[in-house]
Amino acid sequence: MKIKRAIISVSNKGGLSEFAHFLKGQGVEILSTGGTKKYLDSIGVNPIEISSYTGFPEIMDGRVKTLHPKVHGGILNLRDNKEHQKAMEEHDIKHIDMIVVNLYPFKEVVERGCTFAEAIENIDIGGPSMIRAAAKNFKYVTVITDPEDYNEVMDVMKANNGETTEHLRFKLAKKVFHLTYDYDKAIFDYLSGVSQLQDYIID
Repeated sequence: MKIKRAIISVSNKGGLSEFAHFLKGQGVEILSTGGTKKYLDSIGVNPIEISSYTGFPEIMDGRVKTLHPKVHGGILNLRDNKEHQKAMEEHDIKHIDMIVVNLYPFKEVVERGCTFAEAIENIDIGGPSMIRAAAKNFKYVTVITDPEDYNEVMDVMKANNGETTEHLRFKLAKKVFHLTYDYDKAIFDYLSGVSQLQDYIID
């Protein structure tokens, strides 16, 4: 699948400058959010704000920003399904071919010590939703959750005229489900250690 549009929303900016400039050089339209957009603007990539694409602003202190049909429809649609493509046209949804996301650092925040409220706020919702959607639709969508995979993706795209291979997409999709399993287990383990909920009142 040729990459024409990508969402980038990451907490780990390692290696992102080179990769984002590569995508831009390939003519990929980049959508982004919050802190990632500010970073990409600062290095001259200048992505489109997600809210400009969806027509709906980020709300609730950023808790809701990518949970929108224009995002998930763009990821989950089956390109060879006529009804899906009809819905895309009717609702002005664009194909999203690549998701570059790493999750809120829940483990790291908890390990260094934090309040219960801080732990709760570091439970990522939009990120897991996007990467799981992309992994489910790996036939058409490339999902990257680890900066260590940027070089391989760039090499494959260079060798295939801007396309990724199904082999690579499947490999990256499997990493997603291992990541979300581990992420949810960390949350479960943390919450299981909270024995007296009344001691952790959230204002």
